[in-house]
Amino acid sequence: MIVTNKVDPSPQQMTAFFGAPEDGPFIMVNLLKFKDKADYADGSDANLSGREAYMRYGAAVQKCIADVGARSISSGLVTGLMLGEVEELWDMVALVEYPSLEAMKNMVMSPEYQAIAVHRKAGLAGQLNIKTKSTGG
Repeated sequence: MIVTNKVDPSPQQMTAFFGAPEDGPFIMVNLLKFKDKADYADGSDANLSGREAYMRYGAAVQKCIADVGARSISSGLVTGLMLGEVEELWDMVALVEYPSLEAMKNMVMSPEYQAIAVHRKAGLAGQLNIKTKSTGG
C-alpha cells in the first residue's frame, strides 16, 4: 500500500469526488500531518508551528461546517499506534459529518472557507481525507 499525504486535491480528484452520485450523509476522516514551522505565502507568522497555524483554521472552520449543516464529531492528537506499521504517524485525526456531497462542496467553495484556508495551507504538510458511510451498526 502506498500512502501519499497531500495538501490539496488535484482537479481530477475534485471532479471525481464531487461528481460521484449523491448518497446522503457521510463522515470524512481527516488524517493530518503538520509542518514543523508555519509557512505562510506572505512570510507572516514565521514564529508559529504548523500545528498552531492549522489550529487557527480549525477554530474558524467550525462556522463554515455549521453553515452547511455539517458537524464536527471529534478531533484529537495522535498519541500512538497499536496495530500495523507506518513510516510516520499522522499528528491529528478529525472526523466531520456532512449531510451530503453538495454541502461539503458548498463549504469548500464558499468565500468564508477560502479566506481561512490560508491557515490550513500554512500549517499542513499533508493529509488524507477518507469518505466513510455508515453501515448501520
